[in-house]
Amino acid sequence: MPRWGEFDFAEIKALAKNFEEIEKALPAFIEECVHELAARLLAKVVIRTPVDTGELRRGWTLGRVIRIASGYQVEVINPVDHAIYVEFGHRTKNHKGWIEGRFMLTISEKELERELPAILQKKQEAFLKKYLG
Repeated sequence: MPRWGEFDFAEIKALAKNFEEIEKALPAFIEECVHELAARLLAKVVIRTPVDTGELRRGWTLGRVIRIASGYQVEVINPVDHAIYVEFGHRTKNHKGWIEGRFMLTISEKELERELPAILQKKQEAFLKKYLG
C-alpha cells in the first residue's frame, strides 16, 4: 500500500471555526446593513422633502428592523397628514386643477437601489475580512 504522507489539518479546522463564527454573526450583520440602508434612505428623503413649515420634513422617522419570512424589513414613516398628498400629488381646493407630487420617497428609493450593490459589497468585504483575514 502506498504511503500518502502527512497532512496538517490545523488550518482547515481554523477555517471551519471561522465559518461557525460567521454563521453566528450573520443575522446581526444583516440587521446592521438593513438599518444603515434605511438611515441612508431617510437622509435622502429628508433632503428632498419640501420645507413648507418644516413639519413635513421633521416628520420622517424609521421603524424597527423586523425579520420576516422573506428577509428583513424596516418602515420609513411620515405621520404628517398631508405627506401622502405631497408625495403623490392632489387636486386643488376648487377641484379644477392638479398639483403634481414631489415623489421624495419614491425618487430616494430608486436612487438608493442604484447605490445598493456598491454599498453592500463594501460592507460584505469588510465583514468577511474580519473573519477570514
